[in-house]
Amino acid sequence: MSDPIFEPLEFRNLTVKNRIFRSNISGRFDNEDGSLTQTRINWECRFAAGGAGAVISSYVPVRMDGRIIAGYATIHRDEFIPLWQKLGEAVRAHGAKYILQLSHSGRQMDIPGVHNMHRPSPAPTSNMESLHGFLCQAMSTGEVRQMVRDFAQGAWRAREAGLDGIELHAANGYLFTQFLSSAINDRTDCYGGSLRNRARFLLEVIEAIRDKVGRDFHLQVKLSATDHNNVLPWEGKGNTVADTIEVAQWCEALGADALHVSTGSLFPHPLNPPGDLPLDVLAVTYDAMISSGVSGFRNFLLFRYPMLRPIFRWLWFRMKKGRPVEGVGYEEARLIKDAVTIPVLSTGGWQTASSVRNALGHIDGVSMARALVANPDLPQIWAAGHDLPPAPCTHCNKCLVGAPKLPMGCHELERFPSRDAMIDQLMEVYDTKAELQIPEAS
Repeated sequence: MSDPIFEPLEFRNLTVKNRIFRSNISGRFDNEDGSLTQTRINWECRFAAGGAGAVISSYVPVRMDGRIIAGYATIHRDEFIPLWQKLGEAVRAHGAKYILQLSHSGRQMDIPGVHNMHRPSPAPTSNMESLHGFLCQAMSTGEVRQMVRDFAQGAWRAREAGLDGIELHAANGYLFTQFLSSAINDRTDCYGGSLRNRARFLLEVIEAIRDKVGRDFHLQVKLSATDHNNVLPWEGKGNTVADTIEVAQWCEALGADALHVSTGSLFPHPLNPPGDLPLDVLAVTYDAMISSGVSGFRNFLLFRYPMLRPIFRWLWFRMKKGRPVEGVGYEEARLIKDAVTIPVLSTGGWQTASSVRNALGHIDGVSMARALVANPDLPQIWAAGHDLPPAPCTHCNKCLVGAPKLPMGCHELERFPSRDAMIDQLMEVYDTKAELQIPEAS
């Protein structure tokens, strides 16, 4: 009897060799100008070599004012096309597909960097982001339409680079989510008000991409099934799964080839990524974000002083009660799958082969990040008949909360025989052996 995990997944224009997708995750691997590096190629190939059927890139902005952290690669310039082409070729050499995630931060910009310092981020609203207090400025109608064109141009660059497809990151609090959410979008023009109006920006981007690259280039959309925007109790809850089902159906009607289902109206969110929130690590790394938002210093104090941490833990963990870590968004993904005919992927804490097999009776694939960061060869471990790896991911989330300052990788010391072994794992992708060159004299 065949294993459903390792059955090919056929989209309209793309076939992936199994049902395992490396979800978007990144570190500060790249250059200040947005060009990618050998370190990023090493990072993405780690998961392709481990057996993932497809690698979904980390968050890739279509404009420099859409970065979440300086040091993340972008696709805002034609000159970067050959670099992305090289990365796609490297991933495919291991038998995996490479799907580029097109993104823009909107008001959710963690560390502006020199390009975006001291200027509000373009967003659908001028109301600052609720958790960190990032400042933003509502875009005019003309600016929104320019953003639509910029996404289409980013998709064209991805196609010209020979990549296998794109994903629009319309989840987890970034620009598309800010337009979609009834708790965030306060516009009174054609991009605000009703659900159809709030979805207009996303739908116009899908249409513009199809006009630019045609119907034969794979396009999937990542959506937050439910906003759960009331992380701070005085905030509105935002969109429900019923709202997102309608949006999903509109995306399918306009030519989306697949849907990738997440949850939450910000990132990180209590339900995404599921698991712990290591405040001791945040006490070390969050100072990098103090100047980014109005509420940054307040949050830093809550993380820095142990006697204040229970306040934040109560706010953060109250939503988690009764919810699983593995497959936290699975039931919502099932509801969306029942309402559309295109493939649906689910993300959220997947790590156990038996759980994934059971889920694949109702959805089409799963995406993972932290479980693969901990064990890049997890697909091979599953193929060998094991339900879990010998040292599974603990979902401690140290990798994610350390990202503003620390190298991306597993920081859970208990998973390693020694601290040196942990650091060796972190340093593997930085082994680039670059050839130093002398710039030409002018």
